[in-house]
Parts: sequence; C-alpha cells; structure tokens
Amino acid sequence: MSKDEYGVLLYYKFASIPDLNSLFSFYHSNCNSLGLLGRVRLSPNGVNVTVGGLLSALEKHIEAVKSNSLFQGTDFKLASSHHPLNDKVAVECGFTSLSIRVVKELVTFSSYPLLNPPEVSNAGRHLSAAEFHSVLQSAGQLMKNGSPTDDKHLVLLDARNLYETRIGKFHAPSVETLDPGIRQYSDLPSWIDDNSQLLRGKHVLMYCTGGIRCEMASAYIRSKGAGFENVFQLYGGIQRYLEQFPDGGFFRGKNFVFDHRISVGSSDTSIMGACLICGSSYDNYSSRCRCTHCRILVLVCDSCQIKSDAYVCELCQKHRMDFGSIPSVEDGELATVLDKNDLKIVCSDSKISSQLPLRNGNAAPRKLRILCLHGFRQNASSFKGRSASLAKKLKSIAELVFIDAPHELAFIYQSCTEAKNSCAPPSGQHAPPPENCKRKYAWLVASDFGGKVEADWKIANQPFDPLQYQGQSGGFDVSLAYLKKMFSEQGPFDGILGFSQGAAMAALLCAQGDKLKGEIDLRFVILCSGFALPLADFGQKPINCPSLHIFGSDPGKDRQITSHTSRYLASRFEDGSSVIIEHEFGHIIPTRSPYMDNIKDFLRRFL
Repeated sequence: MSKDEYGVLLYYKFASIPDLNSLFSFYHSNCNSLGLLGRVRLSPNGVNVTVGGLLSALEKHIEAVKSNSLFQGTDFKLASSHHPLNDKVAVECGFTSLSIRVVKELVTFSSYPLLNPPEVSNAGRHLSAAEFHSVLQSAGQLMKNGSPTDDKHLVLLDARNLYETRIGKFHAPSVETLDPGIRQYSDLPSWIDDNSQLLRGKHVLMYCTGGIRCEMASAYIRSKGAGFENVFQLYGGIQRYLEQFPDGGFFRGKNFVFDHRISVGSSDTSIMGACLICGSSYDNYSSRCRCTHCRILVLVCDSCQIKSDAYVCELCQKHRMDFGSIPSVEDGELATVLDKNDLKIVCSDSKISSQLPLRNGNAAPRKLRILCLHGFRQNASSFKGRSASLAKKLKSIAELVFIDAPHELAFIYQSCTEAKNSCAPPSGQHAPPPENCKRKYAWLVASDFGGKVEADWKIANQPFDPLQYQGQSGGFDVSLAYLKKMFSEQGPFDGILGFSQGAAMAALLCAQGDKLKGEIDLRFVILCSGFALPLADFGQKPINCPSLHIFGSDPGKDRQITSHTSRYLASRFEDGSSVIIEHEFGHIIPTRSPYMDNIKDFLRRFL
C-alpha cells in the first residue's frame, strides 16, 4: 500500500476512560491536524472509531493512539480504499466531515432496561480468523483449550442487521446458521430472549463486521447462566477473516461496511443478494434505496429503480404493512392544511377501530396509540395543529390522541401599552373572549390556584416570568384522577407524549411506578422540552420506564425550558432505559431528518 493512497481505519476498545474531556481533546486535535474524516464515539467505557484519510496520516494516528496505555492490545483494522466522493453515500456514512461525540454506549445494545445487562468482561472467547475457520472446517472435532467439542451441537449466529446479511454471510456444510433478521442491533436482545432454546446447550460461534457487536451480544447470551456458557466470537470480525482468507473461505458474498466503501468482497465475485422487486442477482447498496415504512436499506436493481421509488422491505411485507398507504415522499417538510374535521380531538370510534382484531390478511397491524399532553396555557386543538407534521410522518406506525388538561385557566393580558395580545379586551372591560381565542388549560397550577374565575379575562399581576413553571406544582391529584379516567374510557394507550408541562406530568406518572398498575400502564414515554418538579411523588429512586427525551442542545435557543433542565429530567430515568435526541431548534418537536428517523427508530421497538 502506498502511503499516498487513501485508506479507512476501524478500531474499538472497551476500557474505563478516566478523563473523557482529555480524550475528546486528543481526538479533536489529532484528527484535525492529520486531515482525518469520519466518526469517533467516546463513552465512559471505551471508544469506537471509523475514520478515513491518507494512509500515512492514518498510520501516524495509530502511533499516537498506541502511546496511550489505555489502548494496549487494540486491533487496528487499516485498509486502502478509493477516496470518498462528495455524494449522498459519503454524506450518509459521515465521511465528508469529522464527528466526535460522547455517548452513553459505544453501540446501542437495547432500548429497554435489561434485567441482566451484559458486562463486556463476560464476553465470549475470541477466536482468531484461523481458529474460526478451523472450527467450521472440522465442524465438531475437538479443539484445545476449551474450544467447541464434538459432544455439543455447533451453531453459527450472525449478529448483524438483515440488510447486511442479504449480501454476504458464512456458510459451512453441516453447521446450522442462525440469522435473526433484525432491523437494527438494538433488536438483538429481544431475538435472543425469544429464541434462547436455539442457543441453550450449544456451542455458539458469533460473528459481525468488525467484532464490536459480538462483544456485547456474546456477554448477554452468557449472562443467561447454565447452558449458555459456550459462546465464541470471531476476533476482528469478517474483515479480519477476509484478510486471512482472501478467497472468501467459508464466507459467501460481500461484507457490508459502514463507510463510503459500502461493501468489501473477496476474490470470489459471486453475488448473494437479490433485487427486492424482480429477484435478479444484485448486491449494490450505493443507490441507498430504503423501505418507505421502516427506512432500512433495500436492494433494488437499476431497472426497478426507474419504475418506482416506493419500496416495502421483506420484514414489513412479513408483518403485512399497508402497501396502499405508501407516500412518495417520506421525510420532506410538507405544509399541512387542516380543516375543521381534522381538529376533532378524539374520534368517537378511535378506541374501537384500533382495538379490532385483524380480519383481513392484508390489513396493517394495530398502530401504537399515544396519548398527547399539551403544555401550560395550551389546549388539545392547538397542540394537534402544531404537531400536524409529526402526526403525518408517524401515521403508518402511530395514532396520536390529543386531550385537554383538567385545569381551565382564565385569559390574561398585560396592562402595559406594549402588550400585543390581539385577544385582550378594551381597557376596563371583561367581555367574553372573541371566537379566535380558545380556552386554555394546564396539568399543574400554582399552589394558590382557586379554579376558573368568573371573569373570562384578568390582568397579569406581573410580567412574564420564564421560570414560572417551577411554581406550578399544584393540582397533580386532580390531573392524575382525570388521566385515570381517560385511560379507562379512551384507552388502552401504549405510551404518552408530553410537551413542556405535559412532559413534566408524564414524568410524574412514570415516577409512580407500580402504584398505577392496572390503571395507567405505560410501555414508553416521549418527553419533549420536559422538566422535573421537586414533588414528593417524583421521589429519589431512578425511574424505570423506556423514555425518549427531545430538547434543544444550545443554551438559550429554548427560551421556556433550558437544555440543562431537560437533561436533568433525562438523568432521573434509569441508565439504559432512556434515549436522548438533542436538536438545534427552540421550544418545538423537530420533524426533520435525522431527528424524525430517531423518533421512528424509538417507536418501532414497541411495534
């Protein structure tokens, strides 16, 4: 390899990182000085790096990393490649810029809080490419030092996503191969739980692209105890195997990679993949065609791409997604015009229709039902209008149900001449509000709130205080009783989406734990611009409920709820049960990509 060639470097290391800020500074300085582009992910438990640049620069980077004792024993996978073009493949793979982030997990193993979270120190034994090949070759013959023996059945387990396995996988005669067929890595724990009988008492040989996914997955299998001890993983993944066996060995097809190369093959040019539409041999993902429903990559040949731009992957076909509802544009920012019929808060038949069993084999499965709680001094109608884009983009997987909070508020206006409230009545009058002023409600109110006043208008007793939400801590019991009634009459609901004060109310419900079991059962919550209130009901114990937290990342962009306030609320949920989406906007729910994709990814885990 010429040092003037372009190359790609992949490596990961699980280790306790004592100073993340220092490590972040190192990567920022080193990668920028060497002109490296790609992804660097740092966590308290290690690093995961995929970067590209001149081979000479990559070699200098490796030497700099090796000087840190934390990286002793790291497997640096360096390969030459073509220079990334400035096209959608390079952009999507992150090879047109340098992205360094601090994350909770190097790879998101599960969106649910696991009863037995895996410890990477308990991962399966590493097998070199030569050892892995030898095991498959002998398929049951005794190997030394605790390797698979002939008195146990041997199974191959592919830890990758469906779209990866469709263009290449291991195939060995007389060895059973298990392909979980998952959309994303975080679906693997559920597959393991549901198919543990296929692994119990077996010698399990796992493999993935570069090895990192097998570390967590093998540890999870071994954590199940007796009968699951014999788990082995291909060290360095498929990449190291193909370097050792350039003719492909027992690997057929191509190895999907998460950089601009897209895939890497062996000297065997046979094609394993097939076009989703016509079935012809095809294994090129460069067009980045995606399923209209779940957005995973699909293989569509050039001829079929000309005929259509709407595709349904085999997983969505298997679960009988509604083919007739495929839009031609999924993630565009489309303007939405609502008529009066669109603004009905809860359709009288919504509960019945969503709960009916499927009678038509081609019908779509039941969507998730999500109860939406608006913010302070809002109402269901206005929240539904502001969330129209969100509802439109979730319509294939979720039904959003909007309700008014129980505490009705009086209209207020400023007495100063600068007040620009178009709904304020003339000075000295308390006329009924004009038709364009809708009733306003709240989930939580000030401790001295006495209910709705007789007059429709009242003058504000002080200028607007951006921290007023901290004093609105009364009325929880009334709202709780009201929501219990809503769940009984309008439910069941899979989860709650709360905005601002609605998010604070939803968090208080989650903090109740088993106290509400049977009355308000939640599978998840989505908390947008949320905050925590210092109420006794909130308690000190971490909240155990899958949660998605959405808030602005930049201080000052959200003038109502600061980013550190929402971040604190997220910290009140158990580690491993919360997902955070930070955006660069203000007091809104973002519906652009990639935020919308992340919201959908979270919700699909509950379908």
